[in-house]
Amino acid sequence: MAEEKKPRSDDKNKKVARKGKKEEVKKTGFTAQIDESLEVRPARLKEYYRKEIVPALMKELGFSNPFQIPRLEKIVLNMGLGEATANSKILDSAVDQLAVISGQKPVVTRARKSIANFKLRQGQAIGCAVTLRADRMYEFLDRLINISLPRVRDFKGISSKAFDGRGNYTLGIREQIIFPEINYDQIEKVKGLNISIVTTAKTDELALALLRKFGMPFRN
Repeated sequence: MAEEKKPRSDDKNKKVARKGKKEEVKKTGFTAQIDESLEVRPARLKEYYRKEIVPALMKELGFSNPFQIPRLEKIVLNMGLGEATANSKILDSAVDQLAVISGQKPVVTRARKSIANFKLRQGQAIGCAVTLRADRMYEFLDRLINISLPRVRDFKGISSKAFDGRGNYTLGIREQIIFPEINYDQIEKVKGLNISIVTTAKTDELALALLRKFGMPFRN
């Protein structure tokens, strides 16, 4: 019987070399050129905070250490929908709209306990929320201050008394259509949402000074 021919080690080495060359060609192709040309830039307000706000607050408040200056920790967007207990489609549209506004997929909030008067059961979906941090937080705040709030009807500024006593600010939005990402022709119903800005400030005065430097349009 004829002996079976065993593959030579030289053939294997040649195949591996060819495969390596193909991968090198792919890496040096058009895709690699695109990746090299892309530059990851930090959020505009984040850079503004580091270069402008921190030195200004240190001088204004008399701090010697830049780590004493309060900073933004997170921004929470919450949309409560009591009507979602009867119509689940309202919740689906709210989740989609909040995802478009924030640029991040929201989570569905559920009832913690049952309330018979409101026909509410424990664990039932009643809204949605999303928490923004880092660059997304600064980018959302930038759009909110410079684009969305000026689109409010008869806008005269926001209240400076909506702090919770621990340096956190909550803003109520009556209509989600102030955000340019929302297509007015595709919404079924005008909904409101709450925006909570959480800071590391220990007092409301420090948080107010920080938000003023960011450009929040307070009334007084």
